[in-house]
Amino acid sequence: MERSRRYLLYVKGSLLDSQINEFASMVHDRMTECIYVEKLTSFKTSIVPEEVRYIPVMEKGRKALEEINEEMGLAFDEQDLQYYTKLFRDDIKRNPTNVELFDIAQSNSEHSRHWFFTGKLVIDGQPMDKTLMQIVKSTLLANPNNSVIGFKDNSSAIKGFPVKQLRPIQPGSTCPLDTVTTDLDVLFTAETHNFPCAVAPYPGAETGAGGRIRDTHATGRGSFVVASTAGYCVGNLNIEGSYAPWEDPSFTYPANLASPLQILIDASNGASDYGNKFGEPLIQGYTRTFGMRLPSGERREWLKPIMFSAGIGQIDHRHITKGEPEIGMLVVKIGGPAYRIGMGGGAASSMVSGQNDAELDFNAVQRGDAEMAQKLYRVVRACIEMGDSNPIISIHDQGAGGNCNVVKEIIHPQGAKIDIRAIVVGDHTMSVLEIWGAEYQEQDAILVKPESRDLLQAICSRERLSMAVIGTINGEGRIVLVDSVATEKCKSSGLPPPPPAVDLELEKVLGDMPKKTFEFNRMKNLREPLDIAPATTVLDSLKRVLRLPSVCSKRFLTTKVDRCVTGLVAQQQTVGPLQITLADVAVIAQTYTDLTGGACSIGEQPIKGLLDSKAMARLAVGEALTNLVWAKVTSLSDVKASGNWMYAAKLDGEGAAMYDAAIALFEAMIELGIAIDGGKDSLSMAAHSSEEVVKAPGNLVISTYVTCPDITKTVTPDLKLGDDGVLLHIDLARGKRRLGGSALAQVFDQIGDESPDLDDVSYLKTVFNEVQNLISDELISAGHDISDGGLIVNALEMAFAGNCGIRLDLTSSGSTIPETLFAEELGLLIEVSKKNVDLVLEKLHHGDVSADIIGQVTSSPIVELKVDGVTHLDEETSVLRDMWEETSFQLEKFQRLDSCVELEKEGLKNRHEPSWKLSFTPTFTDDKYMTAISKPKVAVIREEGSNGDREMSAAFSAAGFEPWDVAMSDLLNGVITLDEFRGIVFVGGFSYADVLDSAKGWGASIRFNQPLLNQFQAFYNRPDTFSLGVCNGCQLMALLGWVPGPQVGGVFGAGGDPSQPRFIHNESGRFECRFTNVTIEETPAIMFKGMEGSTLGVWAAHGEGRAYFPDDSIFNHILGSNLAPVKYCDDDGTPTEVYPFNPNGSPLGVAAICSPDGRHLAMMPHPERCFLMWQYPWYPKNWDVEKKGPSPWLRMFQNAREWCS
Repeated sequence: MERSRRYLLYVKGSLLDSQINEFASMVHDRMTECIYVEKLTSFKTSIVPEEVRYIPVMEKGRKALEEINEEMGLAFDEQDLQYYTKLFRDDIKRNPTNVELFDIAQSNSEHSRHWFFTGKLVIDGQPMDKTLMQIVKSTLLANPNNSVIGFKDNSSAIKGFPVKQLRPIQPGSTCPLDTVTTDLDVLFTAETHNFPCAVAPYPGAETGAGGRIRDTHATGRGSFVVASTAGYCVGNLNIEGSYAPWEDPSFTYPANLASPLQILIDASNGASDYGNKFGEPLIQGYTRTFGMRLPSGERREWLKPIMFSAGIGQIDHRHITKGEPEIGMLVVKIGGPAYRIGMGGGAASSMVSGQNDAELDFNAVQRGDAEMAQKLYRVVRACIEMGDSNPIISIHDQGAGGNCNVVKEIIHPQGAKIDIRAIVVGDHTMSVLEIWGAEYQEQDAILVKPESRDLLQAICSRERLSMAVIGTINGEGRIVLVDSVATEKCKSSGLPPPPPAVDLELEKVLGDMPKKTFEFNRMKNLREPLDIAPATTVLDSLKRVLRLPSVCSKRFLTTKVDRCVTGLVAQQQTVGPLQITLADVAVIAQTYTDLTGGACSIGEQPIKGLLDSKAMARLAVGEALTNLVWAKVTSLSDVKASGNWMYAAKLDGEGAAMYDAAIALFEAMIELGIAIDGGKDSLSMAAHSSEEVVKAPGNLVISTYVTCPDITKTVTPDLKLGDDGVLLHIDLARGKRRLGGSALAQVFDQIGDESPDLDDVSYLKTVFNEVQNLISDELISAGHDISDGGLIVNALEMAFAGNCGIRLDLTSSGSTIPETLFAEELGLLIEVSKKNVDLVLEKLHHGDVSADIIGQVTSSPIVELKVDGVTHLDEETSVLRDMWEETSFQLEKFQRLDSCVELEKEGLKNRHEPSWKLSFTPTFTDDKYMTAISKPKVAVIREEGSNGDREMSAAFSAAGFEPWDVAMSDLLNGVITLDEFRGIVFVGGFSYADVLDSAKGWGASIRFNQPLLNQFQAFYNRPDTFSLGVCNGCQLMALLGWVPGPQVGGVFGAGGDPSQPRFIHNESGRFECRFTNVTIEETPAIMFKGMEGSTLGVWAAHGEGRAYFPDDSIFNHILGSNLAPVKYCDDDGTPTEVYPFNPNGSPLGVAAICSPDGRHLAMMPHPERCFLMWQYPWYPKNWDVEKKGPSPWLRMFQNAREWCS
C-alpha cells in the first residue's frame, strides 16, 4: 500500500524555497518517499537503470579494485585486494562485473564471514594456538549435553519436551485448530544492528529486530517465533535541563551520526514498534550509557551504539536439520518485493564509522515492514505445522548482502542458474546490481521440491505473500545470474545473449578461503584509584547512582512495548503490585496446556572491561547466571548461551583484550559445565569525532537460555511478606568489595583501579544449585541479583517493587562505606519468611553456601540503613523510588504527552496495592464440554497484520469450543462462509499496519464488498450467534456499527454515521502496554454473566484505544443501558479517567461496549492473554486461585460456551 501526505503550513509572511526544502527534509524519509513540489501529470519516470559494467582488472590490476573499492564502499582490506586481484587476473582470467565485486564484498565482509573470529591472531609477537572461534566453540565440544543445534544455523537450539501444541489440523487452509503432541525444542538467537542505528536509529532498530525475527523462523527447516529481548548501549545522553555531573560538556559528536539521546529513543521505538506490529513480545533487556575521558587521556564512548536483539523460540525436533540441495530442487524467494533499500549494509557495518562516504552509509540502512514480516512468518509457520509433510527443505533469511548472500547460501555447494527478472520488484527502475544487492527486508530464500510448488503457492496466496521461483539447483557448483529480459531483447535483435552479471565458482568465493592474520599488542591501562570526597553521604551518592541509565527504572522502555502478545509469556519485565520494571529472568511457556517452557537472561559488564577484560568476561557469565537462577530450570548443565562481541577489534589493544576475554570465558564456562552455542560479532565499534577515533568500551553480552520443567516456579524481585520478611545476602565475592567500573565510579566521572571479579567459579556453581533447590521447595518469596549499583541499590529496588520498606543492618568488615554499599561484586539477595529463616540457612549451610541476615522487610514504606550500627539512611521508599524513576520519566517526555508523564510521576508517589476482588471462583471448564464430540464452532477471524489469533483460539479451546482459523482472504474468496459458526471473533493486532488508522483498512474490506457485508450482517442478525472483538477487533466492531448497534444509534453498514462511537489515539500519544485494573459492572453482555462486581487485572496493549463518543445522547444511552460492561479503575476499584490507570483516556473509564441484547461485545483489553494464572504478572495473596489453574478471565469464554448450550 502506498500512502501520500499533504502538509498545510500556517505562516506569517512568505516561505523561502530553502525553508520549504528544510521542512520537507524533516518530514520525509528520502529512501522510501519522494517530495512532489507540483502536481503529478504522469506515473512514468525518466530514471534509466544502470547497466552492468566491467571493472578493468586485466588491464589495471589491483588499482582497478582499489578504485571501485573506494567508489562503492566495498570495505576490501589489504588481504582482500590481493586475493581478488589474483582470483580474477590469474585464475578466472577475465574482468569482473561491478555486480560480482559488490556480491563478493557483501557475502565475504567481516559482518558476514567473521574473518577476525576465524583468523590467525598474533599477540605481542606470539602466534596464538587457537582462533577465537575455536576457543568459543570448545565450550560446546566439552559440554554438548542437550544441544541439538550449535554454531551451524541462524539460531541455536536445545532439547525441549514433548508437548501438546495447538495448531490447525490442515495448516495453510481454513480449518479448526486442535492440540497435537510433538517434540518442541527451545531455540535462541542474538545479534546486533549497530551501524544502522548510528545512522538512522528508528529504521536501523526496526530492521535489527526484523532480521533477528527471520533468523528465528529460518532455523532448521523453519521454526516458531515466541519472544524477544533487547539491549542498548549509547553515549552520554546530555538531556537538556537535566544535570548529570558525570557527562563531559566539552565532548563533541559526529554530524553524520545520530546523537546518543536520539539513538536511545528512536532505536528503542523502532525495535518496540516492529515487535508490536509483528506480534512478538519483548520481555527482557538492558540499557547502558557511557562517555568518559580515561586517565590515559583516551575518550571512550558509544558513539557507534549497540542495538542488541535476541529471540527465544521453538522448533519441531523433526525440523532441526536443513536438507541438502539436490539437482532439480527449486530456488524460491518468498516475502516482500525488492526496493532500492540497504545497499552495501554488510560492508558498511564492517567499517569504523566515518571511514565511509556519508551517502553510502545512508544508502546502507534498510527499512522495515512488520506487516510483511508477519505474513512471511505465517507462510513459514503453516509449512512447519505440517510436520513430516513440511515442504521446506532448507530456508535462509535475507539479511546482509541481500540476494548476493542468501541465494548463494541456499544453493551451496551444488550451484544454480538464477534469473534476476524472476525476482519480484516493487520499483522497476532498479538496476541488476540493486536487485541483486539491496538488503530489502522481510524475505526468505527456500528450497522446495518441484512437486511442492503448488502447495507453497496456495499457502502464499492465502496470506497474500509474493512467491517467485528464481532458479533450479543444477549441480554445476556455480552461481550464475542471468537477465532474461536483456537476453530476450538481444534475441529479438539478432544479437548474442549478454554474458551473466555473475558467473562464479561457489567454492572460490564462499568455500574455504585463505584465513586472515591479525597482529596486536596488549595495552597497559593507566589506572587511578577511586577518589570520592569523604563528606559525600550515602544519600548524595544515591542521588547520582539512581539516575544513571544502567541503574534507573526502565519504565521508558517497557510501557511502550507489547509484553503479553502470544499469551505464552510467563515472566516479563514488570513485577509486583505496581508493575515496576525489575525482573531478572524472562520465561516463556511452550504451550497453553503444558507447564514446561524456557528461560533466558542477560549478563554484560563492559565498563569493568576498561580495567580488566578477563574479569569482565567472567562477570558477564556470573551476572547472566545470577539473573537466570530465579527460574526453576532443568539443570545448570543444560544452560547454553549466545555470546555477542562488540569491540573495535582491529584498533590498538582491543584485539588482544578480546582474546583475553575469550580465554577467561572459556575457562569459566568449562568449570561451570555450561557452553556457548552461538552468537555474533560486531568488530568495528568506533567512530571518528573531532579528529580522534573514539572507541566504544568493548562488550561481551552473554545471553543464557535453558529449559524449565515448571514455569510457575519463578521468583521475582518484589518483596512480598511485609513485616514477616527477612533479607538474606549470599556473597559470591566472599567479602571482597572492589569499586572499579561501578556505577558509583561512573557518576563521579571515574572508573577506579580494581574491577570486581568472579574469583571462585566453582562457588557460583554451588550457589546456583542450592538456590534452585530452595525455589523447588518454595522457600524463597523474592530474589534479586547484585549488579549495577551494588547491594544498596538492589535492596532498594526490591522495596520499590514491593511498595514496602526495609531495615538494613550491615557490617563493613573492614571495607569503606562506599565499598560496602556500592561495590558490584556478584551476589544474591533473597526474601524468606521468619518461620523459614533457620530452615533456609540450614539448607544453604548443608550445601556449603554461606548466607547472612542483612535486614528485615517492613510494611511501613521506610528505608533504614545502618552500617556497623551507625545510621546512614532514613528515608521514605517513595522518595528514593522517585530518584530511581527520574531519568526514566525525563526520557518519557520525548515519547509521550508531558501531562501524562507528570500524572504518572506524581501518582506513583502515593500508589498502593490494587484492591481487587472476585465475585466468583475460577475453575477449569467442565469435562462435558471439553470432551464433547461436537463442539460449537467459533471463527477466529484475522486480517493482514492481525497477530492475536493463536492465544484467542487457545482461550476458546479451553472453554470447550472448536476454534477455526479464518483469514479474511478465505471469506473474500468464498472458501468458507459464516453460516456454520455460532461465534466469530475479530482478533487483536495491527491490520494493514494501522496505515490508515486502526481497523479502517479491515473495515473497508468488509464494508465495500457488498456480498461479504451481507454475510456479516446476516450473522449479526441471527439470534443464535455471538461476536467478540478485542483490541484491533474492538476498533473494527465499532467502525462496523456492531456496538452498541443500530438499536442505539450507530448505523450498521457501508453508509457510515459520524455519530457512531469509535476508538481513537491514546491520550498519551503512543502505544501503551500495561497490566491494568478494570471493574466489571452490571451488563446484558452474555460473556460477563456472573462476573459482575469483580475488580481485577487484565492486559491492555494498544495505541488507539480511547473510546470516542461524538454524540452525547448515544453515550448517555450506553451508560444508562449498562452497555459499557468493563471500565478502567484506580487502585481502589473506582472507574477513572486518570492516567495511567486509564491507559488511553476513555471517558469514564469505558473499556468495552456491548449490544443491547448482550450478544456482541467489543473490548480493548486482552482477556485471551491472561486466561491462565501463570499469564498473570501479579495477583494479591488473598485471591483464592491456583497459580497453575485458570484465571478469572476464562469465565468469559466459558459463559459464551454455556450460552451456546
